[in-house]
Amino acid sequence: MRLSQGHLNLLELCPRKFQHTYLEQLGSPNSPDQQERLLAGSRFHSLMQQWEMGLPIEPFLQEDSQLRQWFHAFIGAAPQILQIHDPMFRESEHLRMLEFQGHILTVIYDLLILTEQEAQILDWKTYPKPSKTDLSQSWQSRLYPFVLAETSDYAPEQISMTYWFFQANGEMAQSLKLPYSAKQHEETRQVLSRSLNQFSEWLDRYETQGELFPQLPETASECSDCSYAIRCYRSTQALEPVELSFAEIQEVPL
Repeated sequence: MRLSQGHLNLLELCPRKFQHTYLEQLGSPNSPDQQERLLAGSRFHSLMQQWEMGLPIEPFLQEDSQLRQWFHAFIGAAPQILQIHDPMFRESEHLRMLEFQGHILTVIYDLLILTEQEAQILDWKTYPKPSKTDLSQSWQSRLYPFVLAETSDYAPEQISMTYWFFQANGEMAQSLKLPYSAKQHEETRQVLSRSLNQFSEWLDRYETQGELFPQLPETASECSDCSYAIRCYRSTQALEPVELSFAEIQEVPL
């Protein structure tokens, strides 16, 4: 099965919700505000890809004032963001895949810049900057450098991942750089191995015996506002769409 950081985040958050979302493809409704923010984020990623490819971006900017604010924030931070000159390789929306434990780990780098000495992964976010602890523990921060180290000749210490956060209120862009190390790489390998072995067992029992993926304890706070609460017998009435948690925010496919 192809697995992204979003799959791994949700699998860790709630295996049963993973089953409903990805195996049964039931979908989870978003609030109108949340849906609009997701669409705005997708438009910004499209804009950045157009800009990186040297294609016209004026139609994007003329039609959307929010995109203009984000892009102006990017231009203001561009010297710091794009400080590497004449890289060996540079590509927007770079896709990489890695076969691991019988599954295909899939990553999409918003911008990948490679030189002889280092590899930089850059990622654009259009929501407020979270804490460094939350960000470093997300599967995106663990999976993206792991896959790059496994599919290239770069040592873990030569790899870094920098997030850039663009706000709708015109504030300056904020960044958070996460270095990588051999110790982190081995820890990620071990956690991935355990997680995917467990996932493979759940998936096999689900497909061959109809056994459902595990649920969170009934006392778990996550269940109180989950859109699958009725299906999981945790509620008797439909719930309004809720905001996605940090772990549930997906990368933006283009």
